[in-house]
Amino acid sequence: MLNALEVVTTVVVGLMVGVEFSVAFVINPILNGLPEDSGVLGRAHGARMLGAVMPVWYIASLVLVAVWAIAGWHHPGTGLVVTAAALLILSVIMSLLLLVPINNRGKTWTPENRPEDWKEQKNRWDRFHYVRVAVIIAAFTLLVAALT
Repeated sequence: MLNALEVVTTVVVGLMVGVEFSVAFVINPILNGLPEDSGVLGRAHGARMLGAVMPVWYIASLVLVAVWAIAGWHHPGTGLVVTAAALLILSVIMSLLLLVPINNRGKTWTPENRPEDWKEQKNRWDRFHYVRVAVIIAAFTLLVAALT
């Protein structure tokens, strides 16, 4: 049963990392290359869509990692799993304090109502997101290492 939990958890976290990596290095660069109005509308739509899905995914990932750490407490690799959980907690805190406030503003932007500093806010979100991606990649890497 523990093996199944380990695999499911690793896949769920890995898919989350893949989505966030794609946002940072594929989707946003594509949107940034579009004319301003299209890019603003695309980012706003992405903020609404992913803003609804990703919180559930982050919490589910954290819960799965916590259950893995508890269920496998006396097994090798538990320290890696606990450290991965700490990194996922950090990513949730970063999201709540740094990214969600910008995301909540950005999801309402249109070419007509965007604030004058919208590019600065967009760039700030991107910088915070790069750091968050690095944190969750580290967590995922630790989970993979714990499987061996």
